[in-house]
Amino acid sequence: MRKIGLLPKIAIAILLGILLGKWLPLPCVRVFVTFNALFGQFLSFIIPLVIIGLVTPAIGDIGKGAGKMLIATVAIAYFDTLLAGMLAYGTGILAFPSLITSAMKSRAASGGCEIAPFFSINIPAMCDVMSALVFAFLVGLGIAYAKKAETLRNAASEFKDLMEKAIAKAIIPFLPIYIFGIFLMMTSNGSAFRMLYTFAKVIAVIFALHIVILIYEFAIAGVLARRNPVKLLWTMLPAYMTALGTSSSAATIPVTLAQAKKNGVPDEIAGFTVPLCATIHLSGSMMKITACALAICMLEGIPYGSVTFMKFIALLGVMMVAAPGVPGGAIMAALAPLGAILGLSSENQALMIALYIAMDSFGTACNVTGDGAIAIVVQRLFAPAKPQLSTSQHEGL
Repeated sequence: MRKIGLLPKIAIAILLGILLGKWLPLPCVRVFVTFNALFGQFLSFIIPLVIIGLVTPAIGDIGKGAGKMLIATVAIAYFDTLLAGMLAYGTGILAFPSLITSAMKSRAASGGCEIAPFFSINIPAMCDVMSALVFAFLVGLGIAYAKKAETLRNAASEFKDLMEKAIAKAIIPFLPIYIFGIFLMMTSNGSAFRMLYTFAKVIAVIFALHIVILIYEFAIAGVLARRNPVKLLWTMLPAYMTALGTSSSAATIPVTLAQAKKNGVPDEIAGFTVPLCATIHLSGSMMKITACALAICMLEGIPYGSVTFMKFIALLGVMMVAAPGVPGGAIMAALAPLGAILGLSSENQALMIALYIAMDSFGTACNVTGDGAIAIVVQRLFAPAKPQLSTSQHEGL
């Protein structure tokens, strides 16, 4: 039998949680609430370790190729990722209040009753999120620039493998149960349908935003390269469609690379920028996470000031560097700042996971298609005299 993917499992978990939440007796609901309390504690414990395990070797690997092209590519990718987050925040501030007003009133009227677990266990993290991130940066930079750090490099690589296995074996398989428990509890206290109806409208906004991001990315690339941005974007369409099907930046690299070359990017620049951007350029992921986090903050009455969200966006842009190599990596990286900076509860974080995975393919498609725009910009900066346009592209100008 064909193995069921994570997205279908999440969808089934949400559906079952909604269907069973109305008639399961309270003791049964509390069993899953207890599981969620324990699993939430485990997540709080392991997230700093995941940050150290994934970010450290990622920083070390980026640093190995230090040079002007590397610095420029990283800076462009990071700035575009931040810009996508700020676009999502600005759009959400303007659009979301009118979309979720009825849900906020319903929440205030119903109040919602919390269902307590049978018991809970406190599992303190070994260090907090910021300490883990600073440590990862220091060790990663040390690995990148130290002349003799092979032992440390190997240790970081082995710890990365350990954390990837922990995510794959101890977190991802239990996410459907965790999300089932969340929606079971939400249905039991009457808030599930309000959340689903609200986020259906939010998702529509997010889909429109990912189109806007692609348009401005290729508009900028087209202006800088003095090329037709519509043709540039159209050429990258196979990469977009491949990413929709695979939901993987890494798996789409060959197609992204081929289409970037068709857009006239020289082999040496395309071969450098496309694989690098598959790791560090996450505009679509940033936009989705920021928009969903803002909507939850509004719904739950959590402060969502611009300074707080700018700090969240800046930190998340760094922490997602290692995300593409791990299943659900971006949202796993986001759990730490979602809790530490925005103050989202474990239940809200579980809702974020469900929403993110439901839209995963569109975010990935936005990420990899934008990689083609960055390759064009880097070409303009470092190889302006070698456009290498095809005959058909000359005719289109």
